[in-house]
Amino acid sequence: MTFASNNRINVTQCSHVVSADADVVLFSVLGSCVAACAFDEGMQIGGMNHILLPGSGHNNLADQSTMFGTNLMELLLNDLYKKGARKSHLKFKLFGGAQMFESGFDAGSRNIDFLQDFLANEGLDVVATSLGGKSGRQIEFHPTSGRLRQRFLSEQPVETTKLSVPATEKVASGELELF
Repeated sequence: MTFASNNRINVTQCSHVVSADADVVLFSVLGSCVAACAFDEGMQIGGMNHILLPGSGHNNLADQSTMFGTNLMELLLNDLYKKGARKSHLKFKLFGGAQMFESGFDAGSRNIDFLQDFLANEGLDVVATSLGGKSGRQIEFHPTSGRLRQRFLSEQPVETTKLSVPATEKVASGELELF
């Protein structure tokens, strides 16, 4: 299974994609935004979202907006369940949340806190993370297998934390593949 595919889908800000097609590669570029990559390997289905803002907003119009993480997480989960994914078999890999600018407002950190809290509150299994740091990243994800490749967008070090998976080494090209 390669990441070179003619069926590549860009998951842009405020969107999500779910697929059961083994030829699909989902990809995104993240700065302070975060992405949840979810998959049910047994059912060979998965998806990714691209969260711009944490939470759910503060008024009725914002409550339905895909700009907010709560709504995008619900859309991702509901679409996975509709296509046959099972909550008890879902695995999540989390990426992004970099501090892109030195300012008093750290959007990346807020997005990370939101995403981790949401998944913990839902009792969902996080198997790998690469969150925070000061560098953006590009991720490519095979939704049917859960394989994922990450490339950092600068040479600055990025803090990486992995949960429940063995450590993998960063390759010389700046890419990291998580199985």
